[in-house]
Amino acid sequence: MLIRFLPVLLPLLLAGCASRVVPSGPAQHETQSIGLDKAEMVRVELHMGAGELNVEGGSPKLLDADFTYDNPALKPIVHYTPSTFRGQLNISQPNVQSTGPDSRYEWKLKLNNQLPLDVVTHLGAGNADMNLGALTLRSVQVHMGVGNLDMNLRGNPQRDYDVEIHGGVGNATVRLPATVGVVADASGGIGNIEARGLEKHGGRWVNRAYQESKVNIRVIHVDIKGGVGNITLVSE
Repeated sequence: MLIRFLPVLLPLLLAGCASRVVPSGPAQHETQSIGLDKAEMVRVELHMGAGELNVEGGSPKLLDADFTYDNPALKPIVHYTPSTFRGQLNISQPNVQSTGPDSRYEWKLKLNNQLPLDVVTHLGAGNADMNLGALTLRSVQVHMGVGNLDMNLRGNPQRDYDVEIHGGVGNATVRLPATVGVVADASGGIGNIEARGLEKHGGRWVNRAYQESKVNIRVIHVDIKGGVGNITLVSE
């Protein structure tokens, strides 16, 4: 199904996220960091039109970023709005795409583990590897385009949080902890759902920790909507 739709949807997605095309050239690397301030929480918004995205924890700052791009016009736009309550971090790809057989566009982002975060990601075309289990998450949203998503949420969350995945054309794998409750709902044009370590009850998938809990337990709520790709949920 993915192959059949790609020739139609890929040009449309790229046209929507890029207004001009630039030639590719030698790869350029750039690093950027943003320190912590007095914000009690931060909303992180990522907008990538086409490329390879890698997100994980482990930064002593709010952000440590390593960018690779092959034209100066593709330099990512990083903007942070400080606040004593909720800061706002935006990272976005300019309205540009590069062409060429060796075109490269990569973001490698490290976020702070301790600061509560809302992470919102908009993907056009490409692949995303999001290892978020070590973060202090309040919520996660992913809007997929054409490509694949591998999201690892395995960890020991200190609070409940919601995960929303709005599907596109591609495959998504979501790896969930087995020691906290997991409740997953899916609706829309999803090609196939494979669940490992979860069972379907009343139209939703739940893991053993949720089923066997006799007291209040931390719960991750997963809501998957739309798209024509395949979804794999793993809680084991």
